[in-house]
Amino acid sequence: MQLVDHDTFIKRLSTLFESCKDQGSIWITHKRLSYDKEDVAMKTGVGVEDPRSYPCLLRVSDGDKVKFSTTVNSTELLKFHQIYGALLKSSMTTLRKRDKKREKQRAEEAAARKKKLSEPVVVDGSKRGSGRRKRQRQIKAALKQQKTLGKIKAKEEAKATAKMTAEVV
Repeated sequence: MQLVDHDTFIKRLSTLFESCKDQGSIWITHKRLSYDKEDVAMKTGVGVEDPRSYPCLLRVSDGDKVKFSTTVNSTELLKFHQIYGALLKSSMTTLRKRDKKREKQRAEEAAARKKKLSEPVVVDGSKRGSGRRKRQRQIKAALKQQKTLGKIKAKEEAKATAKMTAEVV
């Protein structure tokens, strides 16, 4: 991993975006830079601000060959993020768009399943004779529907109790 200054970082990142425009991926990592054994105790006290300032570490990799990083101090962060944000906005034009047609289709299927569950299964036909198999299938479907509705109700109750306990805590 090569540590570079801000201008070099921006230039190399823009060339990396250009090289990976047609094919490839780029991994960008942001994190607070911490020093070994110095940051073990992060809390200084209740209501007391930490006098230390921590720089931000940005790493970029294409997965194989290209790996570089830079550190940005808190005083330079706003200026750097303006340039960095503009570069990201201009470079991320080739992202795949959401497949709204598929999402709409799945939502419609879910609505149809919900509607089917809300309608009760009508059991008709004779107990013996020509309509017996039809009646047995209807009874089986009604039992399956009741079981599914019971599971849904149990899930909703579990969510409600989890929400109640989260509000209490």
